[in-house]
Amino acid sequence: MGKGKGKSKIKTHKGTKKRFRLSAKGKAMHRSSGTSHLAQAVSSKRRRNLRGTTAVDSCMESTIHAALNGHSY
Repeated sequence: MGKGKGKSKIKTHKGTKKRFRLSAKGKAMHRSSGTSHLAQAVSSKRRRNLRGTTAVDSCMESTIHAALNGHSY
């Protein structure tokens, strides 16, 4: 009457969960770097272009999808 040994579940990578989210079409989106602090040294044009989120390079897509386990947070 003991428990059967089944497949173990794959856990979501929490660091990836905090840094990336999947778009409606499944692209991994991330926040641009260099915007947190010490931004006064950067030009206004550069800061303006760093706003919002951008898509991750296609070579990293599969790694991020595996770490997120198919979930979009």
